[in-house]
Amino acid sequence: MLLFDSLISFSYLLVLFTFVSAPSPAFAVPSRFPFLLDRFTKQSHIHKRPWTLLRDHVIRRIWSLPQPQDINTCRHNELSKPSDLAREGPPASLLARYGGDVVLRFNISNTEEAEALAEATNVLFLDVWEFTSEWADIRLAKDMVSSLLGLLPRSLEHAHTPLIHDLAQAIYESYPAPTPEDNTSPLSQNHRPFSPTLTIPTNNAGTNIFFSNYRPLSVIKPWMRLMQSLFDTHVRMINIGISYEGREIPALRVGVHPTNSEKPSGPRKTIIISGGSHAREWISTSTVNYVAFSLISSYGKNKEMTKLLEEFDWIFIPTINPDGYVHTWENDRLWRKNRQQTSLRFCRGIDLDRCWGYQWDGLQTKGNPCSESFAGDEPFQAVESNQFAKWAQNETENNNVKFVGFLDLHSYSQQVLYPYSFSCTHSPPSLEDLEELGEGLAKAIRLAWHGENYAVNSACEGSVTPTHNLKKATNQEPPKVHPRLETGGGSALDWFYHSLGVKYAYQIKLRDTGSYGFLLPKENIIPTGTEVFKAVVYFGNFLLGNKGFEVSGEEENEKEKERKVHGMDDTAAAVESELDHKSKSEKLFDALEDIRVDDRNEEVLSEEEEGRVDLDWELKKRRRK
Repeated sequence: MLLFDSLISFSYLLVLFTFVSAPSPAFAVPSRFPFLLDRFTKQSHIHKRPWTLLRDHVIRRIWSLPQPQDINTCRHNELSKPSDLAREGPPASLLARYGGDVVLRFNISNTEEAEALAEATNVLFLDVWEFTSEWADIRLAKDMVSSLLGLLPRSLEHAHTPLIHDLAQAIYESYPAPTPEDNTSPLSQNHRPFSPTLTIPTNNAGTNIFFSNYRPLSVIKPWMRLMQSLFDTHVRMINIGISYEGREIPALRVGVHPTNSEKPSGPRKTIIISGGSHAREWISTSTVNYVAFSLISSYGKNKEMTKLLEEFDWIFIPTINPDGYVHTWENDRLWRKNRQQTSLRFCRGIDLDRCWGYQWDGLQTKGNPCSESFAGDEPFQAVESNQFAKWAQNETENNNVKFVGFLDLHSYSQQVLYPYSFSCTHSPPSLEDLEELGEGLAKAIRLAWHGENYAVNSACEGSVTPTHNLKKATNQEPPKVHPRLETGGGSALDWFYHSLGVKYAYQIKLRDTGSYGFLLPKENIIPTGTEVFKAVVYFGNFLLGNKGFEVSGEEENEKEKERKVHGMDDTAAAVESELDHKSKSEKLFDALEDIRVDDRNEEVLSEEEEGRVDLDWELKKRRRK
């Protein structure tokens, strides 16, 4: 009887402790840093939850069992350094959430497969990571794989491959490992804040310590204030709005207004570069910061960059979803939506890229707030998107601003997407211009030192290749596009293009193509930033009418010296300039065309080739004179 009473009391104790010890979400400790957990956890080499440790302790006391061997204490002493603790492996909380999950890639080849996969993901409430014209990546528990395959055509039973076998470990490794050299954990005891006393390279983001790892919002905001302090002539920190949980949505406004310009002052041309709409896409936030620093630190040192800052204002928004971004650091690394309360208490969040007012298509997800692409019960229900839209409208109506460009960074799949997202049956009025600049952005990325191949597509395209390409569609035969795995309506891309009238609006999906997905290693921060910075420079120069390229001051000076050495007159210099322009265009564009035509056996020259030969002959003749 005594034993029975003891067990009953113990059960009540466990239940009570479970509720009392449950941490508040706002103060939950990131599972990446086990050295910050409770003392019970630190004293065991096995990552047990606190209530489990208490249970074991009570049982040992009741049954007079011996205490664990001292090896645990020794183990704790050996791993007292954060860098060593970080190598133990995923903690129990992370294993409990994602320990049995995998990411599968399905290769889809026809409409039947696409429709079946789209329906199955909705029925099973699966997390669709990404989809393109060739594949779809889906996260699910291992024990649900058979259930999913049972809802799919037999042709898909062997048309899938695992991308990430151990999701918990991959998530664990995506968090910064606290080390003596780079102790940047937001909760680290030895965290070194960014301050004006910190040495920062003036023009090389690639060697800046800030970009050696991903950064939490608690580090990003001081860094932004530091940029304003160090570069106060052309940088100003602004606030786009307030999030659902009361956080500011910080941004940097970068630009210089020449005071000696004789041109009449019209609306200030402004370009927006935003990231972090989806909280788990950390690389988009880091890339916005990288591009901002590269442009900021080049002012006054590079003629091309200086002109871009004089001609445009640049708005850099690292994340318009600060609540979700903080949640990925403190609770759930794969959180996508904002943190707004919905009609279902246990299903928080609205997709910030599906709740905008133009062609909102929330009826598909209205009854399912648990969906990762839940668009809300009405347009602009998401606080952050509503704040962003009101800010942009106020800038145009009251602050003499004209938005001429919008680049919305996401991950992953390496694509440059242009409007429309909501439908492929409606072509944007400036389709040809969008395609031209989109191809230029992709080529600028390929020409970068770390250049990758980025596809250029309409944002409307679904999970498999369209039967007919959008730009080749005719009035007699509209394009046929296979089903998407999520709705495409209500996107920021379409709203800025159509409702706000931004002619050049793009969504750029960054690295990679699925090897790591949202868990891209930190080693990709600088290469990805470098690629996108080249694309941004191309973007600005294109809007200036240079088709993406402009000769720097240093290059002009060298050419002028060479002309004087050769004694060339103005006519010869003009001929050489034209030849040089053609040569530069060939190197930057023609040399990297995907399809090359070999006409070595052709004896007849094209008109362009004949013109090039004539120019070369004219230059040689004048030099001989």
